[in-house]
Amino acid sequence: MMKSILFAIAAITLGFSSSAQMTISTGALTPAQYVNNLVGPGITVSNVTYTGTTQQIGSFGGTSNIGFPSGGVVLSSGATTELVGNAASTTAGQTNVSGIDNTLNTTIGDLLTIASANATSLGIGSITSTEDGAILEFDFVPISNIVSFNFVFSSDEYLTYVNSVFNDIFGFFVAGPGISGPYSAPAGFPNGSTNLALVPGTASPITISTIHPNLNAQYYVDNNGGSTHAMNGFTTPIPITFNVQCGETYHFKFAVADCQDNYLSTAVFLQDGSFTSPPVDISLETANGTDTIPEACVDANVLFIRSACQSNLPLTVNYTVSGTAIDDVDFVIADSPITLAAGQDTAAINIIPIVDALAEGTESITITVTYTDAGGNVQTISGNLYLSDITPLTINETDLTIQCFDDNILLNAVGQGGSGVYTYDWALSASDSTQDVVSINQNGTFNYPITITDICLGSFTDTVTVIMNQTLAIDTLIAGPATCEPTGYVSGMVMGQTGVPSYQWTGPGPNNPNFIDASVWQNLSSGWYYFNVFDNVCEVHDSVFVDILNPPIAQFSATPSAGCSPLVVNFTNSSQNANNYNWNFGNGNSFNVPTTAAQSETFTESVIVRLIASQGNCADTAYQTITVNICGCTDPTATNYNPAAAINDGSCQYPIPLVEAPNVFTPNADGMNDFFLLSTQNATSIELTILNRWGNVMYNKEGLNPAWDGKTPIGIPAEEGVYFYKYLVKGYNDQEVEGHGFLELVRD
Repeated sequence: MMKSILFAIAAITLGFSSSAQMTISTGALTPAQYVNNLVGPGITVSNVTYTGTTQQIGSFGGTSNIGFPSGGVVLSSGATTELVGNAASTTAGQTNVSGIDNTLNTTIGDLLTIASANATSLGIGSITSTEDGAILEFDFVPISNIVSFNFVFSSDEYLTYVNSVFNDIFGFFVAGPGISGPYSAPAGFPNGSTNLALVPGTASPITISTIHPNLNAQYYVDNNGGSTHAMNGFTTPIPITFNVQCGETYHFKFAVADCQDNYLSTAVFLQDGSFTSPPVDISLETANGTDTIPEACVDANVLFIRSACQSNLPLTVNYTVSGTAIDDVDFVIADSPITLAAGQDTAAINIIPIVDALAEGTESITITVTYTDAGGNVQTISGNLYLSDITPLTINETDLTIQCFDDNILLNAVGQGGSGVYTYDWALSASDSTQDVVSINQNGTFNYPITITDICLGSFTDTVTVIMNQTLAIDTLIAGPATCEPTGYVSGMVMGQTGVPSYQWTGPGPNNPNFIDASVWQNLSSGWYYFNVFDNVCEVHDSVFVDILNPPIAQFSATPSAGCSPLVVNFTNSSQNANNYNWNFGNGNSFNVPTTAAQSETFTESVIVRLIASQGNCADTAYQTITVNICGCTDPTATNYNPAAAINDGSCQYPIPLVEAPNVFTPNADGMNDFFLLSTQNATSIELTILNRWGNVMYNKEGLNPAWDGKTPIGIPAEEGVYFYKYLVKGYNDQEVEGHGFLELVRD
């Protein structure tokens, strides 16, 4: 599989001429004109705003030693016109103009957050304010998937105030699709913004305390005594390249401010025309995934890539080839230019190394695409790769001699020569890397074959040999049993030692400390003891258990173990080999007794009973749970119902049904006394029977409230007169009450 190597854009001409002086003008341009001078090919700008005084933003030009071949835009926490002239030999030169203080109210939170976090990470105190701020911001639309620009950071606080709270701050805040961050962004950019003003390759913001002679010195320029630019120090030109989505709208905010005071200033220079979205990017594809290809079967592809936003039109890319390697001598490559047709986003040229069998060392090949920005400056995009001589395929393996058994022996074997693209195969394991881990727990010589296969030169096999020669061994371990006093012992002997061995016993006994540097350890209690021996080359270890003779055994039973409160429980002590018994009944009672005599306790709540049976220094413990329940009547219909009871003890008492019967009723449909029915209390069922004077059943019904309507069984009104009734009433606990009597049926 081909791997891609991406190269950053290099678009800066580094120069530090001091033959003439920098020029700076302020007030002549609008904010939009300043921004238009900054942007180059591939960028469309809108919504330009500026916050600050006209003295804090300006156009610079002329010749200076800040490293740009042309001019650009400068933003300062002081007056930009004071940036021109000789650098002072001390830090007293730069002062801020009046009327600038506290203009950064709209973004003070973002810069203060960065400054405070940076001060904390550097341990330089607490930064609580930013002053003299200036902001230049705009929306932009890129035509490709990358954007780049070049800048120089400069400060008159160098070097006196390095690692102090006077640590002025600036930021490049970007917001838009695919970007999210903790900093503020305008409406329409809901994911916030991120800060790009970082020390290259780090997450640290650029300040005088993160770039100076003792930290990231490769980016620092000492300007003490400089004649073209007045500040004491500044950075080399630093390029920034960040990813975007072509054709989408992004927001860029450039902000600078003093920290903790409003005196010595900080400025940031942006190169004219450097804010670009390059028309094409370069990447390399190599078979070995590196930027170096050997003079063998491995070649490389140079990819010219453009975004989908540009692919609707054809593009011709002119490139040059340079470096120490020579075209048509050391490699073959197609001539410039290369054309990307409409709809094509990637084109490739192949670099084929020429095998010449000459010892030439490593040679370089540089592919450079050149284009001109809006300011007339030449910008470049380049990528580098290297040619190396082909060498025979070998394995650099490490044989081992080990004097101690080990479960984690690391084997190493690294392929060398050939193309550099290898596969590994350890014959005795599944490992497919340069390393394997083996376990050896016996003496002898052990061989581990490994084969590497190169994509150009085939396979090569070698062997990693491990000689295991452990002589140290534990010969004998002896343990003597302990009683309930610490009377046990352990003893160990070794053989095959090199030099004078060191012995160490460790264990759980009551001795303090619980280890001893000797081969014999006495007066021990029961438990596991561990024996470690060290000699001049190795370590061995083993363990032995010291038994205990006739240890106490705590055991008892409880009768009953559960019941109703109050619960009387009898305890039978069946412990062995003990002469003292400590009872803790969990009900507030606890005591020691010298015998196994039975115990009896009363409990009103559930507890855990503990018995410790001991003899001298030995003890054993037993536990028993006693469950006490509240017992009572659990039937809500009973007169003695106990809602707190968990167990029904059969004590429920129920009321006896009460019955009253009328002696006359008038079923004449006047709505009054039309039914004969019983009046009851505490009844769950009533059976009512009505008989006439001849004993014939006129009505019989069972239910909660049976009522006779004065009709015969066939629905005919019964005659007036005297009738006989009887009833059987049942109560809540199936109590039965029987009764009878006479009633008179009257219809008038």
